Amino acid sequence: MELGVIFHVGAGALGIVAGAAALIARKGERVHRRAGTVFFAAMLATALSAVVLALLKDELTNAIAGALTTYFITTSWLTVKRAERTADWIEVVAMLCAAAGSAAAFYLAWDSVQKGTALLGGLPFYIFSAVAALCALLDLSVVLRRGLAGRQRIARHLWRMCLGFFIAVASVLPGQLQFFPEAVQSVEPVILLFIPAFSVLAVMFFWLGRVLLTRAFA
Repeated sequence: MELGVIFHVGAGALGIVAGAAALIARKGERVHRRAGTVFFAAMLATALSAVVLALLKDELTNAIAGALTTYFITTSWLTVKRAERTADWIEVVAMLCAAAGSAAAFYLAWDSVQKGTALLGGLPFYIFSAVAALCALLDLSVVLRRGLAGRQRIARHLWRMCLGFFIAVASVLPGQLQFFPEAVQSVEPVILLFIPAFSVLAVMFFWLGRVLLTRAFA
């Protein structure tokens, strides 16, 4: 196995373990913060190495997924590492990156449909494009509002970090299904293979509800 692949897989495995620990730990406490820091560093290494490996193999789809993962976790981490009510050139750059990712994902969806190779009619790519476009609009909102504070700031950190975690988990199962036992590969219906990734989304929506709709983080 190539050294780059070993590094990518190792960093990804560490990121998934750290991400699970951050989700389980009490929010804001030492374990959560340390696990979150490890998750950010590991996932940043994983995503950037994925981009490099994908470009070397001419796999544009994986390159865009890696770039968007980098965007999600970086903007999430910066949200809590910077002071409240802070917005400058970083948000502008983030907005442009998200807009570019949205356009690229939309093109891939359209191109795969034209070639007859689209998965589910290109729906996964269209979803990526829509989410990235939403992120770009939200970045613009942060710039116009000159930063975020309170619940909105925590919510931004939460859902962006969880989306990065979702991509990481989905990249393993079903993304690397060929490395799993035959019993797993033959599971029907196929949607069951997405349970681990969907579980991350379920946790994300649970915590978003607590942050935005209750006084838990008042």
